[in-house]
Amino acid sequence: MKTRVKTLTLALSCLMTAGAVQAKTEIQLQRFFGACNAEYGNSTDVADASGECGIMTTLLNKFQKENPDIDLKVSTVAWPGYDQLTAQMAARTPPDIVTMHDSVISDYQSRKLIVPIDKYLKDEGIKKSIFTPTATRGVTRDGHFYGLPLDTWTMLFHINTKLMAKAGLMKDGKPVLPNSPKELLEQARQFKKATGKPYMIQSLSNETAAYARLFYTYMFQQDSDFFANPKKVKLVTPEAKNVVNLFKTIYDENLTTKHMDYPATVAAFSHAEGGILLNGNWLISAYDKQSKNPKSPLYQSYDAEPYPFLYHKSKSHFVDGHAWVVPNQQHSEAEQKAIGRFFKFFSSHDFQWSRTGHLPSVSSVLKTKEFLDLPHRKEILSITQTGKGLPNGVKRQFAVQDIIGEELAAAITGETPVEDALQSAQDRINDMMANL
Repeated sequence: MKTRVKTLTLALSCLMTAGAVQAKTEIQLQRFFGACNAEYGNSTDVADASGECGIMTTLLNKFQKENPDIDLKVSTVAWPGYDQLTAQMAARTPPDIVTMHDSVISDYQSRKLIVPIDKYLKDEGIKKSIFTPTATRGVTRDGHFYGLPLDTWTMLFHINTKLMAKAGLMKDGKPVLPNSPKELLEQARQFKKATGKPYMIQSLSNETAAYARLFYTYMFQQDSDFFANPKKVKLVTPEAKNVVNLFKTIYDENLTTKHMDYPATVAAFSHAEGGILLNGNWLISAYDKQSKNPKSPLYQSYDAEPYPFLYHKSKSHFVDGHAWVVPNQQHSEAEQKAIGRFFKFFSSHDFQWSRTGHLPSVSSVLKTKEFLDLPHRKEILSITQTGKGLPNGVKRQFAVQDIIGEELAAAITGETPVEDALQSAQDRINDMMANL
C-alpha cells in the first residue's frame, strides 16, 4: 500500500512539475543598445550598472528574476536593427517586443505592422498621464500609444571647461555660450586663437546623423515649418541657407575638427583636442566619470549643455526617443499579460534607465532628488520643455536624415554649392516620399 501511495505521489509531483514548466510564458524580445554579456550577463544589480548596454542588460535580467513564470528570450541586434525587423515581419516571425525610435514608429504604424498598446497600459493600471508631453508626442499616432515611452534624447554641447577658461569663455564657473550666429563665430575664433585648438569637435566622416540633427534644431529655432506637408519637404529657404552657411564658415576657418568619424571624435574630446563636442546625451556618464579621474585630460574640466539658442523665433531643440513596441501578430492571453507586466516593470524603473544620460519619460522622475542629483541633469532639464521632433506624419525619417546629412556635408565641406546641395536634398526626399 505504501508503495502505491509513493508511486501516486511521485506521479502527481511529476504532473505538477510538467504543468509548471508548460505554464511558463515565452516572450521574444529584440533590442539594440549593444552587447555586454561578459560583464553584465548574470547581473541584476541595476544600481551598479553603467552605460546603455549595462543598464539595459541588468534591467532585463532583473525582470526575468522577478518574473520566473515568464521566459524572456532576448536577442541583441546591431543598431538600429530595422532591416532585420522588416525581414522578420515579412517572414511573419517578428519578436513580441522591440526597441524602436519614436521617429520610426510611423513607418510601421502606418502599415499596421505594430499595434496600439493602450490595452496593455490599461490592464496594468499604467496611466498615459504619467508620461512627459515630449515622450507622449513621440509614441502617439491617431490618438493611440504605439509604444511604451522609454526616454527622450537630444544632442548636446559637451564642453571642456579648462580650455574654455583658457579662452576667456567661462563666467561664474559656467561656460559662456553664444547667443547668435555672430557670437558663435566670434567665440570660436577667440577660442582657436587662445588655445590653438578647434572650438568644435564634429563627426564628419561616415556620419550623416550629426549634421541633420543640428540642422533640425536651428531650423526649429527660426520657426521654419519645412515639413508643413509631411509628404513634401521645403529646404531651399533663407532659414536653411542661414544654418548651412554658418557651419560652412566654421569649417572653412578651421574652427572645427575635420575628417573624423564618430569613435574618433569621442576619443578626441576625451584627450582634450578641442573645446566642444557635438554629440548625444548618452555620453554624459562616461565623460563625467573621466572628469573625476586625476589621470584624465578631462579632470575637473567637463560640463554639458543643450545646444545654445542662436535664433530666437522659437525656443526649440530637436529630440527623438526610444520606445518598446509590439509587432502585429497573434498573442495568447498569457502572452498579453506578460507583455503588460514587462511594460509595468519598465515604467516603474524609469529612473534607472535615465542614468544612461537619456531624459526620463515619466514626469515624476524629473522632480526626484535622485534624478536631479545625477551629474549635469539640471543643465539639460529644459529639453523636456523645448524638445520637438519632425511631424509624426513624416515617413522614413532615418532615410530623410541620411539624405540631409549627406547633402549638408557636401555643402559645408565645399564639394557642392550650398543652394545646389539644398535643392538636391529637397528633390531626393520628395522623390522618395512620392514613391512610398
